[in-house]
Amino acid sequence: MKSGTRTVDRSSPSEVGGEAPRRHPPEDSTDLPLDSHLHTDLSPDSDVPIDVYAAAAVERGISEIAITDHVDFDPGYPAYAFADFATRESVVREAAERWGDRVAIRFGCELTYERRHEAEIRDHLRRHRYDFTIGSVHIAPDGPYAAERVASFVQGKSVAAVVRPYFEEVEAAARSGLFDTIGHVDFVKRYLTPHVMPDALAAAPELYEPILRALVASGTALEVNTSGLRQSARETYPTTAIVALFRELGGTSVTAGSDAHRADTFAFGLEEGYRVAAGAGFRSLAFRRGAGRLRVPLPARFRT
Repeated sequence: MKSGTRTVDRSSPSEVGGEAPRRHPPEDSTDLPLDSHLHTDLSPDSDVPIDVYAAAAVERGISEIAITDHVDFDPGYPAYAFADFATRESVVREAAERWGDRVAIRFGCELTYERRHEAEIRDHLRRHRYDFTIGSVHIAPDGPYAAERVASFVQGKSVAAVVRPYFEEVEAAARSGLFDTIGHVDFVKRYLTPHVMPDALAAAPELYEPILRALVASGTALEVNTSGLRQSARETYPTTAIVALFRELGGTSVTAGSDAHRADTFAFGLEEGYRVAAGAGFRSLAFRRGAGRLRVPLPARFRT
């Protein structure tokens, strides 16, 4: 990590000294076609060489993975200029060549979205070609959800007021149309627990509607991110009910990814993520391999 950068907390509990992640649930199987959200040692908050994920995918029978290392646009954020585009692309493309007869490896990225940097993000995506892009809102250390501020911030506020700063930024990301999918739309649940528990948000699905309608309007996919299963929220970002609401509002595309930053969280909970998508009525995952968008069918056992 470059000196002088601020730490943006977006890692798993094991990465920040908290509870160790659980091992893969025993029901996790080897017929899962895609994990579309993975971080390697080309992200400042991961230490995993790309070949470790490739080997794990082969071992578990996952036929395709997307490497989506962080790209930040605020000079104070850790992934700002951490690894340049050419380096990231060459590492992934070379790994794709090495492993091509065993697992498909796609070159993606997770771009931190902030409205004040939208023009820079747009320019970056105009100049650089990725197979697949995730736009995500993260938690800044000087924001209201930082550990030392969140308790006082939520005091006396309604749930709507508590999530408004985060949700408004996610809505703007969804409306921008810049990304293939919007990552972990209610990641803020992790930072609100135990001050505001996930069931409080579950009781107010209307708070998600502006985000979901923006996704529908821009044709952007909704990600089912399974990192919440190993974090304090103990549920996916978002849950089946919200994914189902997205479908009711006209949403047609979902993605699924483990958001792994460590070798032992590769594909963690991915089967549950597939169940969430299927439970909301989806029968395939949206993806892109550098050209037009395509559909990756869910395994037949999820589509019954």
